[in-house]
Amino acid sequence: MKIYRYEENPVITPKDVRPHREDFEVIGAFNAGITEYDGEIIMLLRVAERPINKNPNLVKVPIYNIEQGSLEIMELNADNKDYDFTDPRSILKHNKYKYLTSISYLRIARSKDGRNFTVDNDPFLYPSNELDMFGVEDPRITKIGDTYYIYFSAVSSMGVGESLVSTKDWIQIERHGMIFAPENKDVLIFPERINGKYYALHRPVPKSFGAPEIWIAESGNLLYWGNHKPLLGLREGQWDDGRIGGGAVPIKTDKGWLELYHGASKDNRYCMGAVLLDLQDPTKVIARSRQPFLEPETDYETKGFFGDVVFSCGALVEGDVVRMYYGVADTSMACAELSLQEILDSLV
Repeated sequence: MKIYRYEENPVITPKDVRPHREDFEVIGAFNAGITEYDGEIIMLLRVAERPINKNPNLVKVPIYNIEQGSLEIMELNADNKDYDFTDPRSILKHNKYKYLTSISYLRIARSKDGRNFTVDNDPFLYPSNELDMFGVEDPRITKIGDTYYIYFSAVSSMGVGESLVSTKDWIQIERHGMIFAPENKDVLIFPERINGKYYALHRPVPKSFGAPEIWIAESGNLLYWGNHKPLLGLREGQWDDGRIGGGAVPIKTDKGWLELYHGASKDNRYCMGAVLLDLQDPTKVIARSRQPFLEPETDYETKGFFGDVVFSCGALVEGDVVRMYYGVADTSMACAELSLQEILDSLV
């Protein structure tokens, strides 16, 4: 399959984003939701920031204080044996996640040509309640009518769930609360009703039996979801045998609903593949990628905060051209163009 990676890649890096606070540094601008509004491509970035720390004996932890309505920084002694600081992203206590070393929020980047982006100075969506006190991550955007539905991973001490807001003008926001309770993420809402119902893909993370795989649910109003069914599973010994999750909002084609999803192997190498779902009944799988169509190969895909990651975020389709925006190495955003027909032809 022919893949055209933009010469400008990565199109957004942490250096392109000014920190929200002067005592913080931006370490990631990635996994953005993608849409179009008023003649521009909107990239709703997940911006990850951490407190600047020049003391190797301390670990700084950013937490949104609900009572005070502001972000505070907690300091932990790096020699404290009660905590495991091995992973630079998170802190464990008694083998359970306790804190994150950075906090994420959402900020808008805009472009006329899809290659050169300018980033708004202020956050679009920032942690604000007990369900997202550790951060707001990995947004996706579905436009239905004149409304943009934005859903994202809300992270707190209670786990990671999926919350929903909506906007018509990218200024005013209406909050709808959490639509998928922890532990769940990688939600994708289809862009239209199908036989009178809304559908969404999601990825629960079982703690006992089961595996992190793609499920599908239905709703009458986008707020309350039910009739959950497993849709796509892991494949032992293949590129997606570790975990899988939805990437871009499903694309409607003559052949079916095309979903560009991410799959990770057991050694945490993230690639991208596709699955085709029935137009009238998206709980039915028609075909699926045997091999990934995009793998981490370039330096910006293999090296970064968490290397060997390509992570589909959103796709814009014009004719046969799929302009796919994707996160790279948990650090930056990139874009590649693919042929819609070649993707469909690759499925078996």
